[in-house]
Amino acid sequence: MYRYDEFDKNFVAARVAQFRDQVARRLSGELDEEKFRPLRLMNGVYLQLHAYMLRIAIPYGTLSSRQMRKLAFIARRYDKGYGHFTTRQNIQFNWPALKDCPAILEELADVEMHAIQTSGNCIRNVTADQFAGAAADEIEDPRPYAEILRQWSSLHPEYSFLPRKFKIAVNGAAKDRAAIQVHDIGYQIIKNARGEIGFSVYVGGGLGRTPLIAHKIRDFLPKEDLLAYTDAILRIYNLEGRRDNKYKARIKILVHEKGADAVRDEVEAEFANHRDVGLTLPQAEIDRIRAYFAPPDLAARGDHSLAVARRKAGDPAFARFVAQNIAAHKTPGYAIVNVSLKPIGGIPGDASADEMDAIAGLAEEFSADEIRVAHEQNLVLPYVALDDLPELYDRLASHGLATANTGLVTDIISCPGLDFCALATARSIPIAQRISERFGDGARARDIGELKINISGCINACGHHHVGHIGILGLEKSGAEAYQITLGGSADELCNVGTLTGRGFSSEDVVDAVETVVDTYLKYRANPAEDFLAAYRRIGMAPFKEALYGRE
Repeated sequence: MYRYDEFDKNFVAARVAQFRDQVARRLSGELDEEKFRPLRLMNGVYLQLHAYMLRIAIPYGTLSSRQMRKLAFIARRYDKGYGHFTTRQNIQFNWPALKDCPAILEELADVEMHAIQTSGNCIRNVTADQFAGAAADEIEDPRPYAEILRQWSSLHPEYSFLPRKFKIAVNGAAKDRAAIQVHDIGYQIIKNARGEIGFSVYVGGGLGRTPLIAHKIRDFLPKEDLLAYTDAILRIYNLEGRRDNKYKARIKILVHEKGADAVRDEVEAEFANHRDVGLTLPQAEIDRIRAYFAPPDLAARGDHSLAVARRKAGDPAFARFVAQNIAAHKTPGYAIVNVSLKPIGGIPGDASADEMDAIAGLAEEFSADEIRVAHEQNLVLPYVALDDLPELYDRLASHGLATANTGLVTDIISCPGLDFCALATARSIPIAQRISERFGDGARARDIGELKINISGCINACGHHHVGHIGILGLEKSGAEAYQITLGGSADELCNVGTLTGRGFSSEDVVDAVETVVDTYLKYRANPAEDFLAAYRRIGMAPFKEALYGRE
């Protein structure tokens, strides 16, 4: 895990002091809200529907137990006892008082955390695969490259006031767990025919009111050119991105309007002209950063665990947890454990202070003191010995954290919606809760199999509804909440934007509509092994549309 050096410490401390002065001037009336707004946004402070919201960066989704305990402390001391983990691997506190925000930032600095560039028209928190460094299918750990990008981009003088916000993701396995194709830049680590490891480069992805899938503009980028090529992309965007219309200001619009080939040519020309201006990454620097992410010293163990086998044989609930919440580890005798933040009927992505403390303790004891935040708004313990799984499961269950639903119909991604957000046009959380309660975590949910439901409370798509297998978008229509449903979206390596089924549904009817979609899938799937997305791609929209609306 990356640790702050003296520059980092001084940099973050100075930023806290600066913001403390800005807040004092706002509270005294010296700064009005219009002048204060860009200052607070640069420090992750939003003005939401009912209160301020503070968004805290968790670079590439990696946390230590000490950091998680600090988040629990902040939740208790400065908020209402919980935090909300987001699809960009951040955490949001929804109720801090403005006067307390500088103190919160000071608390964060004490554990090498901050809220810098979690908002504003800058390069945002760089995200990565939540299984990075541990996954059995990994080509190489993406976190060192995400950290290099973070260091380079933090308060970059040329890219602090871009036409619009800018998001970068790095994925290290053939399976895309970082949703790189819905980012402004997505870097996919690959190995070429000569055995060299580098990146495929995707540009121009994004959701919101104009969902677009990124275009691959380079098949192979050597590691040493990561910063130079990123700089070339950003230079083109900064020069040509629309500043006259914020709805057309993202790089995805530039790529869409000019064409991917034209943008590729411009980037390549810019890259060729500037690649030798000090941005070539020396191998020594890559190695220095990589050393921070060296895997823990894991004791040698066998491939199989007798303790797990015995417990599974006598405990169906444990067997379900192992089947659903465990991912394959690159080290024999170990597992990656997904900790669901989606209890049946709960609020997706929320964790109480007590739950955060519990997970911090379990990470210390069972996972080499490390925690990850997943794009799906869950948490991950990446270094768990197979032999420890029975005890870990019991401890998770004692805290209500052993829901065995990772990847199932109740593992719902949801934005905060109209319950919190000033931009929202409909509620998301109650819809997610009702869907969760409808399907539960019993045999029916397991029979449905892998199914991703994503819910957004407005067209800005913070719940990534466009790439849900079933996507739900809440809108206001004639003074009432209405919900549109899309089908067939995905955020993985076969990334795709879902297709609208037809007219929307009321708040009262939308859960029934989702159930109709699921029942239609079960009716038409070729066999129990064919998941929802595969069945949809095979049979198309027509059966679902007829089930929802009849023969129109």
